[in-house]
Amino acid sequence: MSKEYDVVVIGSGPAGYVAAIRCAQLGFSTACIEKWLNKDNKTVYGGTCLIVGCIPSKALLDTSHKYVEAQEHFAVHGIKVSKVGMDVPAMIERKDKVVTQLTQGVKGLFTANKVEGIAGTGKLISANKILVSGHDGKQEELAAKHVIIAAGSIPIDIPPTPVDQETIVDSTGALEFQEVPKRLGVIGAGVIGLELGSVWARLGSEVVVLEALDEFLPMVDRQVAKEAQKILTKQGLDIKMGARVTGSKLSKGAKKSVTVEYTDKDGEQKAQFDKLIVAVGRKPFTEDLIDPAVGIEFDERGFIKVDDQCATNIPGVYACGDVVRGPMLAHKGMEEGVMVAERIAEKKTQVNYDLVPSVIYTHPEIAWVGKNEEELKAAGVDYKVGVFPFAANGRALAANDADGLIKTIADAKTDRILGCHIIGPSAADLLQQMVIAMEFSASAEDIGLTMFSHPALSEGVHEAALAANGHAIHIGNRKRRK
Repeated sequence: MSKEYDVVVIGSGPAGYVAAIRCAQLGFSTACIEKWLNKDNKTVYGGTCLIVGCIPSKALLDTSHKYVEAQEHFAVHGIKVSKVGMDVPAMIERKDKVVTQLTQGVKGLFTANKVEGIAGTGKLISANKILVSGHDGKQEELAAKHVIIAAGSIPIDIPPTPVDQETIVDSTGALEFQEVPKRLGVIGAGVIGLELGSVWARLGSEVVVLEALDEFLPMVDRQVAKEAQKILTKQGLDIKMGARVTGSKLSKGAKKSVTVEYTDKDGEQKAQFDKLIVAVGRKPFTEDLIDPAVGIEFDERGFIKVDDQCATNIPGVYACGDVVRGPMLAHKGMEEGVMVAERIAEKKTQVNYDLVPSVIYTHPEIAWVGKNEEELKAAGVDYKVGVFPFAANGRALAANDADGLIKTIADAKTDRILGCHIIGPSAADLLQQMVIAMEFSASAEDIGLTMFSHPALSEGVHEAALAANGHAIHIGNRKRRK
């Protein structure tokens, strides 16, 4: 006899646990299946984001930034430090404590909202039946009126550099180093590669980033991408563009290293590293997740096909988060989780996919939303631009953190904000102001007429909007307007 629920969610990452909680809040009997076991062999909720992704990487990024601040920047403020050291195991232990606190928090939320957490691996075997395989080998069948698939994603492995999680690691292994590698290689100059490369570069690694593409951060506005490359190079990242990895060879003996073979504009090259991080992207996790007989459709890239409301081609079955189209971002998955839950409750909730913010948590942070100049030019849209440098912001200067800029793009005729692109301190938080403004179809003039606190980093948002119409106060305007 199958245990019956209104909703069963497969996966407890950001999309899954949010969907489960919202379903329970809406009055549905809800279960959430999770297979992840921690180092103590206990089930933990939160998925890649909380356990080996967003949260632990930010813990290391913040620790490493504080280390650089103490080592190199305190003196500017008149703070004298005799000697700064780095205890890597202590840093990793703190990271683990943050992860534990948040994963236990999700478990607590399940209890508070009456979501039943089920340990094991879930597999959809029919439109309304899920087979759960427990870690003890036992199996049970669950029945559900609605199923939400939120199984997440996994790192992409590439044949030239097979991951062993010792010398050649993926993003998960890069969070567990117990000492600072003297020489670190990173394959991929994307979000994950730059963030993890930044962590270990700050702590003293000689970091070389190998990127197959010829253009740095192609998804980012060109002006911001060029600024980012300049700043990150100055910080010590040796970013080699057009470097296509062709092979690797592990050394023999007690002290492991890896020699990476790659080609660039000068031909065949070799580089030796103590550790190598493979960060070439992620792919949806769908292996043995759905019985083919169910008939769920997939696209050519392996994502589960869904409509704008995350419904699959099978009635009553939904999918959201990293297993479906769109950027693999936790917040995108969370919003989809809420939308699916409310759709099941017959509410008309939608996700605005035109306003999904993106962030790279290097320092300075890189954040953007909406269209960039290259996209607007390609579409033939007439636009205007306002740029404000943090070097002209009093709060940024007072904090000795004035690298970067804020860029606002607005429609030349209607003045409606079309995009915002930031590289600088607290870029992720500053960008959110513009996401809200754009959600309400604000114009650059609307932002310009809004009062901002002084002194504050957010004044840069104000000035960039003013600059789009030639009205900036604290920098010279490119073109004077009445």
